[in-house]
Amino acid sequence: MTAAPVLEHAILPVVPGREAEFESAFAEAKTIIQAMPGFIDLTLSRSVETPNEYLLLVHWDSVEAHEEGFRGSAEYGRWRELLHGFYDPFPVVEHFRSVHRA
Repeated sequence: MTAAPVLEHAILPVVPGREAEFESAFAEAKTIIQAMPGFIDLTLSRSVETPNEYLLLVHWDSVEAHEEGFRGSAEYGRWRELLHGFYDPFPVVEHFRSVHRA
């Protein structure tokens, strides 16, 4: 039996005033992550209450697909170049497996 997919979760605190620029950069960056082995899907959502905060949810086949495959790839350098300058502070990334669903 195959393990359930892993959900990567990150709150992305974007420097206030740079939201539109971030969203534009993310549109390019998502094409990088979508091409990675083990990638399933992603959702980027913007906070209603805190408009400079975004919620990134990415489903992966495994933690290794994210941590070793994506982060260890040459393409990750471009992802980092496109997005990492927008965050203050740098986001914490965690992985989850579904326990219940309704």
